[in-house]
Amino acid sequence: MQAMAYILLLSVLFSSPAFANAVSSEHLGTVAFANSCAASQQMAFDRGVALLHDFWYEEAERQFQQIAVADPGCAMAHWGVAMSLFHQIWNRPGQDSMKRGWAEIEKAQTPPVKTPREREYIAALAVFYAPGKQEFQARVDAYSAAMAALYGHYPDDVDAGSFYALSILATKSPDDGSVGLERKALTVLTPLFSKYPEHPGVAHYIIHACDNPALAPQGLRAAQRYGVIAPSAAHSSHMPAHIFARLGMWQEDIDANVASVAAAKKALPDHPAAIFDQLHAQDFLVYAYLQSGQDARAKDLVDSTKLLVPHNMPGMDMRDMVTFVQTQFPVFYALEMRDWKLASALQPVTGADPDLQTLTYWARVIADGHLRQAKQAQSDLAAYESLLEQVRKGKHAYYADSTGAKIEHDEVLAWAAFAEGNAEKALTNMRAAADLQDKVGQGEVDIPAREMLADMLLELNQPQKALADYQVALQMSPNRFNGLFNAGRAAETAGDKVQAAGYYATLLKTTSDGQQSARPEFTHVKTFVAANQVASR
Repeated sequence: MQAMAYILLLSVLFSSPAFANAVSSEHLGTVAFANSCAASQQMAFDRGVALLHDFWYEEAERQFQQIAVADPGCAMAHWGVAMSLFHQIWNRPGQDSMKRGWAEIEKAQTPPVKTPREREYIAALAVFYAPGKQEFQARVDAYSAAMAALYGHYPDDVDAGSFYALSILATKSPDDGSVGLERKALTVLTPLFSKYPEHPGVAHYIIHACDNPALAPQGLRAAQRYGVIAPSAAHSSHMPAHIFARLGMWQEDIDANVASVAAAKKALPDHPAAIFDQLHAQDFLVYAYLQSGQDARAKDLVDSTKLLVPHNMPGMDMRDMVTFVQTQFPVFYALEMRDWKLASALQPVTGADPDLQTLTYWARVIADGHLRQAKQAQSDLAAYESLLEQVRKGKHAYYADSTGAKIEHDEVLAWAAFAEGNAEKALTNMRAAADLQDKVGQGEVDIPAREMLADMLLELNQPQKALADYQVALQMSPNRFNGLFNAGRAAETAGDKVQAAGYYATLLKTTSDGQQSARPEFTHVKTFVAANQVASR
């Protein structure tokens, strides 16, 4: 009864002039989704579809539920609710979401569906949610095939094209190390972007398709537009940062995520789930601040996670997100600052799932390697392996065999061997990690395996080989602080002062001459650059 009363209240609210004024002040992108629902619901329906494209799933669900109450004959409203439960490239829906999604599909199939196009939209989603023993991959593959057919029948339907492209990205299996599906999605999205430059889904999905080193430059125009197209959605404001981070455009990365945090905070009073968007944007901010030498700002965000308390909110569990940031922020702060003692002493966050705890032990083994703590490295490696086995038996079992997990596993094996003085094994494992990561791309918040390989070579007094790998790492992940500094060190050690000066000059440029950092690296860089300028006169 309380739920029905709430929905009826929403119905009154969303039909009021105040709601119309609030929606008119929103900027979620331009959507015009033709449907046979009541004319009075067209603006609300377009808003719901825009919210789906912006991945504001909680608000999209609310919007479509209200439409279903206002217009009981609107079958597509139930399709919209089911779509809001299908977070295609975020996660795999659990049993509850699958049951709810199918219930909405059954409701969508109950009223007479007025157009063949609407029937195809509902039927496509039905193949994903239909009860049965099919695994996720088979379901998402079948859904994508149905969306391909729908778009083939309605090639002028930009939403069909957008959702089809998104489904292509969703079909990617965790162990796929290519960018073939991303390129396939781009063949759909690129012409649509030229024709519909204000459509939120087109720009959004181009960014996701290009979220890898090989394609990132192709996503720059969409990244520069998406935050302008849909600034009212916190996720939309954040998404351009995925491309900016790939290209080492740290100030643009920071600007996008500051805007995302502001949008999330503005939404928080009415949308508690916006805290997820805020913390996700702050994750990118920690990383970008560290790359641009704004260390105090990064530290402030790291420290802020200590104040977070895992708790449940209506319809959502904050525990996973809170334990994630409490794990992730300190890990990358310690590693990027190269504070090996701090990283080696990190402890798993209480209540964190095994897949998150592996991140802590990943950081510890890296630090153990740099510190040559062989015994501690073996202990931390054993803890990592044990946790990985727990992941294989848990709700995120598919992650254990993903390309990301394989890269991470090779990295910890490499650093454990390095700690023991087994250089050959260390380099073999790290090179395997680097070669695979070069194909699939590192995370935007990550340390390149190729850079870690170069670190090992530099510590083994092989500066020429180290420099070659730093150069590759910087092509894949431009303007990383440690990549630039250590490439300079490698060139300097190898006797190439010109190259060293070039890397150091770029580091100073990307960090505003280190004005906001007390890292000792800047003392060395400034001394070298000054001496090199005197010598060149």
